[in-house]
Amino acid sequence: MVTLKSVAFTSLPTAVAFSQLHNAIAVSVCLSIVAYYATYRFIPLVSKVFIKHGRCGKDRLKKDGPVIAESMGLIAGVVYLASMCMFIPVPFLPFFRVGAEPSASSNSAGAVIPLFPLDMLAQYLAALLSLFSMLFLGFVDDVVDIKWRVKIWMPLFACIPLLMVYFVTYGVTHVVVPIPFRGFWGLGHILDLGIFYYAYMAALCIFSTNAINIIAGLNGVEGIQCFIIGTALVINNICVVLTTPYPLNKDRHLFSMYFLLPFLGVTIGYLRHNWYPARCFGGDTYVYFAGMTFAVVGIMGVFTKTLLLFMFPQIFNFLYSCPQLFGFVECPRHRMPQLNEKTGLVEPTRVSLEKTRTPGLLMLRFLELFSLVDIERDPKTKSMLSCNNLTLINLLLVKWGPASEAQATVRVGLTQALFCLIGFGMRYGLAFLFYRQKEAGSGHVEL
Repeated sequence: MVTLKSVAFTSLPTAVAFSQLHNAIAVSVCLSIVAYYATYRFIPLVSKVFIKHGRCGKDRLKKDGPVIAESMGLIAGVVYLASMCMFIPVPFLPFFRVGAEPSASSNSAGAVIPLFPLDMLAQYLAALLSLFSMLFLGFVDDVVDIKWRVKIWMPLFACIPLLMVYFVTYGVTHVVVPIPFRGFWGLGHILDLGIFYYAYMAALCIFSTNAINIIAGLNGVEGIQCFIIGTALVINNICVVLTTPYPLNKDRHLFSMYFLLPFLGVTIGYLRHNWYPARCFGGDTYVYFAGMTFAVVGIMGVFTKTLLLFMFPQIFNFLYSCPQLFGFVECPRHRMPQLNEKTGLVEPTRVSLEKTRTPGLLMLRFLELFSLVDIERDPKTKSMLSCNNLTLINLLLVKWGPASEAQATVRVGLTQALFCLIGFGMRYGLAFLFYRQKEAGSGHVEL
């Protein structure tokens, strides 16, 4: 039902966008507001259709196990892509002048007309193609439940357009060697990684799309991670745009903001329905789409190191989970916390160690040295009987005790925010210990 409030909420940002067409960031902000509202309004409508056709599941951490719609990341992704398609002409409006030609540098009146930035347009469209591919593959995974050993490679195919356009437009594969390592093993000022740089970017796409997916199981936990990381990236972009004297560096970070602002809009709209108590699930569709968004802005903005700093909890969670992911310790299908129906709190789940072999036991002992695992031992033999499932969520529950589902999600969000702050400190406080000031700000150093 169309109400005066909904008309005002969408028409006002649209009117502002049209009045500020010369300002791409202002238009992007307005589109982000519309994208937020569209996502927020469409999810309840589409949820009914999805439930009717069986795209639904039980919320395992609720006593009554309510059935709610799954794969609502599809709605967020579709609204996002629609917003980005509408935005395509906006950054290029200065080049749409009467009498301008793609290869001309001036018109008949003698006014200088800059050449149309075909490279930037190609990067924009390739990024959208990669995002669409990952959104589609994520929804396919939700529907047919692709096995882990297969779906872990799906981002590799989705990132091919991105890497091809990077090769054609940027093609830069060298990195500046950090100052402390110059002179070691014959390293100089510059190191050309060649094809290994593309392997690194492909690995980043695979990691980003899967890393958020393995910190899951609580209402709102995927969305809050993505919102905090996205916000940190936007703040970083603003800092660079306002301080850098280098046009190339400024353009790269503006490009990143064009993709991140609508993403934050749809994420907030989705999170309002996914927050405790959830009325929808995002599914693999959302986390794959979100992870690829981060990979796209990191690669095209040339700040993948900064992105990885902000994703430290995801890196830690992956490394922490390796004993289970690689089969050294038994890995159940679901490692999410469990609900204690008596207390109404969520508690860490445990896994039996009866069949665990020596390499897995040694890994657990190593983690135990740093108090990173809770191991149950036989009182007589002291042999290991069980341990908590190796995920960040379970570890936080072990360290801080059982909590309500909403509190557990907030703990993850606070952890994410804390490490984003640490990432800012390292990016702006320590970067100049490893790179000269000119290198660190020029845009030629990959930060």
